[in-house]
This record gives sequence, structure tokens and C-alpha cells, in this order.
Amino acid sequence: MTIPVRMIQMADPSLNNGEIHAIRDVLNSGILAQGPVVAEFEEQFATLIGVKHAIAVNSGTAALHTALLAAGVSEGDEVITTPFSFIATANAIVYCGAKPVFADIDKSTFNIDPSLIRDKITPKTRAVLVVHLYGQPCDMVEITKICSENDLVLIEDACQAHRAEYQGRRVGSFGLGCFSFYPTKNMTTGEGGIITTSDAKVAEKARSMRSHGQSERYLHESLGYNYRMTDITAAIGICQLKKIYEATQRRIANAMFLTKAIQQIEGLVPPAIAPERTHVFHQYTIRITDDFELSRDALKDKLLQKGIITGIYYPLPIYQQPLYQKRGYNDHLPVSEKAVREVLSLPVHPRVSELDLEFIVQGLRDV
Repeated sequence: MTIPVRMIQMADPSLNNGEIHAIRDVLNSGILAQGPVVAEFEEQFATLIGVKHAIAVNSGTAALHTALLAAGVSEGDEVITTPFSFIATANAIVYCGAKPVFADIDKSTFNIDPSLIRDKITPKTRAVLVVHLYGQPCDMVEITKICSENDLVLIEDACQAHRAEYQGRRVGSFGLGCFSFYPTKNMTTGEGGIITTSDAKVAEKARSMRSHGQSERYLHESLGYNYRMTDITAAIGICQLKKIYEATQRRIANAMFLTKAIQQIEGLVPPAIAPERTHVFHQYTIRITDDFELSRDALKDKLLQKGIITGIYYPLPIYQQPLYQKRGYNDHLPVSEKAVREVLSLPVHPRVSELDLEFIVQGLRDV
């Protein structure tokens, strides 16, 4: 296959002299590990989300694991979650010795279907771990109600949903929030993650967990981990926070441009935005239905030939991954299994220009 000269990437992190100067300042300070810059980043991120505490760690996966531990999830517990996510969502539950219990998703939003959560609750259920997939908030009114009525901990995987809102309230503030700063995310620190909460006791436990279970230097109260963020990483994060509003608005504008055009192409279904939500479009994910002339995979290949890189997030429900098949999972959740055959994500990040958007749309029309 001939590789096109022009390639529109799925992600392109916005890094410039601001990040370079911030890193240089940390290097000159001599404090490279977790220090004052991490503390400043935590304070700013807590303000962004509207919570009292933010606990920075070294990855989104570490944030999920630490949040589960801080919430008291342990051996023998069950945690209800979605099968349609990156595998880290479920793996973090397994790290705690607990069992992921999968509930199917809503066919329009791809998020966990609240109406199916209640049927999954057992005496072993300890928590519900929702994912604000692609940047669209879950139905937090119904989910918080279910958790409250059943005395369950609510944990939000908001790794793709920085600045997303439900009824004007930021995700990550309804329960224990978990965010990722991987390079492809809506803001990045290279690697990194953060936990958000207004519960002082949970925050204290999470801070201990990320640093070998220390309550003070060299005094270890419990088994913890080395999940600390560096000041170098946090310096990048502080610069990224200055760009997050503009970057989010650009993603939304790009998404609206694509939706207007894709609505006119038979067989392609643009993302649905549920009421009272601010979707921040970490991914712009369409469905390819049977009415389209090509299969999803054939469309992906045709677009690549034109220089448009796309992504499939995700090709398997988590319970069909070999790891979970070996663990005895034999779930059959029809909406998730249909979604994995139909979804395709198109470039929507802030560096996608209007010319790029027109090129993407024309590529779809040509196919």
C-alpha cells in the first residue's frame, strides 16, 4: 500500500515552550520527585473539578487502583462496571483482589446502562465503577441514586473526560474521580493520573497508598505502592491546565463540524449527546451500520489509504479478552458486542484544522 504524504493523526499533544521552560525550572530547582510543584498541580486540578482534594499519581491506572483501595475495596468484593472500556478499568478491580461484574451499555451513549446495574447487585457488591467513555458523562443522577440506596461506593473513571459536565457539574466530583494524563488524553503530563474527592479521610488514605502506605516518613501503616508523580510531570500538567478550556472548545467545535456532515451520509451514525451533558470528545466515535456500503474494517482501511488515521475503541468487550476468558468469564452482553463491531473513531483533537475536517468528510463521501 502506498503511504500518503499527508497523514491526519488520531492524537497530537499540544506541547510548546511553556512546557519546556517549566521543566527547566524544575530541573534547576533540584527537586525532581514529588514536591511543591505536584502540590500546586493538585490544588489547581481540584479547583478545576470542584472538589476539596486531588491526589496526583503516576498513571490513570494507578489512580483507579489507588481510588479502589482508598474506598475499601478488597479481597472477595464485587465491583459493577462496564465491559466497554480500556482493560485498565477492570484490571484495577482485580488488583484489589475483587471481581469485576459487567453490566451492559446504553446503545446511544456507549456508557453503562443504569437500568441494568440494580440486577447485578449482590451481598458482595462493594462499589460501582462507571466510565465516562469518549468524554461523555454517564447518567449520574440515576447512578448516584442507586449507589446511595444500596450503600455502594461510586468511583468515576474520568480518564477520557477532563472538564466534562453533567447538569453543570464536573465529572470526578460525584464520587471518587480518576483521571489520566497519557499523551493521547485531552490534557497530558506524558504519563500521570490524579484522584479527586471531597472526602478528607479518603484523600488521606489515597496519599498514603501512593507512597508505600506511609503516614509519615518511614512510618508505614499499611501496604502501599510507589505511585508518586514527579515535579517534572506536574510542571507539564500546570501548563496544560492553562490550555484545557480552549482545547476543549476546539474539540467540541470539531465534533459539531463532523456531525453536521456525517448526518447526511447513509449508514454512518454520529455520536449522540445525551441531555444535560457536556461531551468533551476525547474520541469522536461513529457507528457504521449495515446500511453503509462497506464494513467498518474496510472503511478504516480506505480512509488510511487517503491519509486519515482512525481508531477502534474498543475491538473486544473486556470479558472476551483472553485474560478474562482464562478467569472464567462467559458473559453475553449484546449491546456491547454489537458496538465493538460498529464503532470507529475519527480525528477530533484540537490540532485538527478546518481543512483537515473537510478532508475527512470528503474522504467519507468518496468511500
